[in-house]
Amino acid sequence: MEAIIGKQFPKVVIPLIENAKSSIKVVVFDWRWYPNDPANPVQLFNQAIVRAVRRGVRVEAVANSEEIINTLKSVGCQAKKLLSKNLVHAKLMVIDEKIVIIGSHNYTQSAFSMNHEISAMFVDCETAKQFLQFFDSLWSRS
Repeated sequence: MEAIIGKQFPKVVIPLIENAKSSIKVVVFDWRWYPNDPANPVQLFNQAIVRAVRRGVRVEAVANSEEIINTLKSVGCQAKKLLSKNLVHAKLMVIDEKIVIIGSHNYTQSAFSMNHEISAMFVDCETAKQFLQFFDSLWSRS
C-alpha cells in the first residue's frame, strides 16, 4: 500500500493511467475540466484519461453531475449518473482490475493543490475484486 498525500495525487496517478492496458473504472463525487489551463494538474490528469481512451482503454465512470457525464462521454468514456436520490460520495479508481486508488481526492484543482487530502493505492487481487463489485453494483444501478 502507498499513501498519496495532497499534491502527490497527479504525480502518482497519471503514470498509472498512462500505463493502463485494458480498463479504468472510476467512482467520483466531483471531476472538473480546465480546458483553458492545459498545465493545470487536473487537466494533465484529464488528458491522460483521454489518451487512455484513444489507445483503447475502456474508461467507465459513475459520477453525480450530468455535466461530468456529458464531458466524459464527449471524450469517449462510458459514464453514468447513479439513478438514486443518494449522492455518490466515494472516490475510487480501479486500473486494469488490479490497481486500486481510494481516498478523499476528487478530481479538482482544490483537491490536487490546496486541500488536505489523502488517498491510498494498492495492488491486491482479493481487495481489487471487492472494489470492482462495488463499482459494478453502482454501474448496474445507473
